[in-house]
Amino acid sequence: MRLGFAKSDLTPRVGVELCGFGPFINRHSIAVRDRLWARAMAVEVGEKRAVVISNDLCLVEQDTTARIRELIGEATGLPPEAIMVHSTHTHSGPNTSARLQGWGVLDVPYVEVLPQRIAAAGIAALANLQEATLSHAEVPCEGMSLNREYDQDAPPLEDVLRDDWRPAKPELTDTTCHVLVADAVTPPCREGSARSAGGRPPSSCSPSPAGRGSGGGPPLGFAAYFGCHPVVCCAATRYIHGDYAGVAMNLLEREHAGSVGLFLQGAQGDVNSCVVHKPEQESLLALDVIAARFARAVREGLRQAQPLDISDMSYALHDVTFSRRALTRDDIAARLAEQDAILHAPGASDEDGQVRMAGVFALAYRKLLAAMDRGESLQPPTQLQGLRLGPLALLGSPFEMFQAIKNDVRQRAKSPLPLVMGLTNDGLGYAPDRDCAARGGYAAEMVPLMIGMLPYANIHEELVTAFLALEALL
Repeated sequence: MRLGFAKSDLTPRVGVELCGFGPFINRHSIAVRDRLWARAMAVEVGEKRAVVISNDLCLVEQDTTARIRELIGEATGLPPEAIMVHSTHTHSGPNTSARLQGWGVLDVPYVEVLPQRIAAAGIAALANLQEATLSHAEVPCEGMSLNREYDQDAPPLEDVLRDDWRPAKPELTDTTCHVLVADAVTPPCREGSARSAGGRPPSSCSPSPAGRGSGGGPPLGFAAYFGCHPVVCCAATRYIHGDYAGVAMNLLEREHAGSVGLFLQGAQGDVNSCVVHKPEQESLLALDVIAARFARAVREGLRQAQPLDISDMSYALHDVTFSRRALTRDDIAARLAEQDAILHAPGASDEDGQVRMAGVFALAYRKLLAAMDRGESLQPPTQLQGLRLGPLALLGSPFEMFQAIKNDVRQRAKSPLPLVMGLTNDGLGYAPDRDCAARGGYAAEMVPLMIGMLPYANIHEELVTAFLALEALL
């Protein structure tokens, strides 16, 4: 097995509007607190190669992913199914979605150059491939988050910043973090032994790992998988950064000079950071505390990781059409009329949050009506992607999944180490669990309509089934 890592800078210029927190709030960046990165891990097992790229962005839409795959394919020969484009989901980076209108104006120059910047990390990681081992640990990662669907009351800041704080229902959050560590293999050759072309040892050299517990240098790279909405800051904060996940990865990379650390987002649709929506100064204080808490868990994973037995690799793309709720053209037209009434009421003001939200829905409903009039399908296929490395399976979807969906997949998966990832290759809003879908509301109904899509009819069961079918392909 060979592994390679690289990163490229995705930081936008100061002044771009940031993504998240509300409709048309004019949240323009004022400074760079931490730079944003595309971080790539390339893998080669036998004759197959693949690359995973994690981006400090709210999301990367499918059209951008397609262009990234083109660029990497042209440079390296990799097929699209071997290229996975993932996002951490920070709300303190630029808006990269043309689909979600109102949550930050799309900066056209930035989005146009974005594919080249992301692809550069993947191409460089493939160029950096070298013989290596991959190790894994699952370590405690507690006191990070709460389930916002069931733990409704925001805890006082002085409580959650204590290391012994725990949510009321920790079982509805991730309480462990998976850590992957790549270590270079150092050949114990005799002094003066010849080297083959490219600097690799001749076959007479017997490689041995130089890393986990053997006194070697820093790892080539690492990845941390955890499910939590990575938003500590608030609508008033206007600094560019990758939120707790990006801050933690930057910290760990400084501790391990030369290493590249990827954050892989799990099921975070109903799981908030334990600090969110606090005033600006409290948010910025908490950001470093929560990032340090997460970094501490990853640090322990780096120490405990044990080598995985990886002799084969496979990857696959799986297109799925999920069923949607039936809404007729008359239904959508009636909803549009309701929003128009708010927008055009006497005295309506753009300073009113309800008016701004009505603008979001009006744009989306007009988009849906236009698609209906063109005869387009309102049930487009959704792409899932999988990458298997021996016992490890990365199962990616474009959703902000709820924890119960991830838990069901893990319980039924055949892979010893299934890591169920969201925000992969696209961003399609929430995949709510069956209980949330039955209640309706923001995640189940409002968000799909806001981005110009019909709400899902049975996404919990259908997504679990789709993940298991994807795993079978691997």
